[in-house]
Amino acid sequence: MRIIAGSMRSRTIVAPKGNDTRPTLDRTRESLFSIIAGNCPQAQVLDLYAGSGALALESISRGAKSAVVCDCSREAAKAIRQNIESLKLQEQVRFLFMQDLQAVALLGREKAQFDLVFLDPPYRISTDPACKAMQEAGILMDGALVVIEHDARVTPAPDACYELIDRRQYRDTVISFYQFNIDTEEEHGGTVDISGQL
Repeated sequence: MRIIAGSMRSRTIVAPKGNDTRPTLDRTRESLFSIIAGNCPQAQVLDLYAGSGALALESISRGAKSAVVCDCSREAAKAIRQNIESLKLQEQVRFLFMQDLQAVALLGREKAQFDLVFLDPPYRISTDPACKAMQEAGILMDGALVVIEHDARVTPAPDACYELIDRRQYRDTVISFYQFNIDTEEEHGGTVDISGQL
């Protein structure tokens, strides 16, 4: 795996060993970041189910201010720590070795806030509980972009404050883009082309 663009372009990163994690393919990651490029500069990033941490690291390379990455897999932890160290990002990237809901609760107690969030769990895990936990913990800024990668056979169903603004499919993988709206009272929906607008 490699960093695709930005200040660390072409730097190599390692993926966790084994079949427990499912790294986002370079081509899919490149497509994703071509869509959200405008959201990266100065972003406060949260990467749950981080695996290798590639999404957070790519964001940092493209100008994000800081990132918190979370994973509860020991193999993922090894890969993430190795990647942070090899890229010398200890001052910008924080790793939490814990489950997603535990991490969200901790960040809520710390009053952390994020405006760019990646959720890329193993396909058998629903992201809906994490979305609800983030909302209740108050860790999302108004207008935060929440990017969920999921199997084409599964559709996330977060609360109404998460407005679906785009959805892209890459073979059996779908990336859904949600905007978090603090004051939303009515359910929103629809699919809007956001390429070049985010």
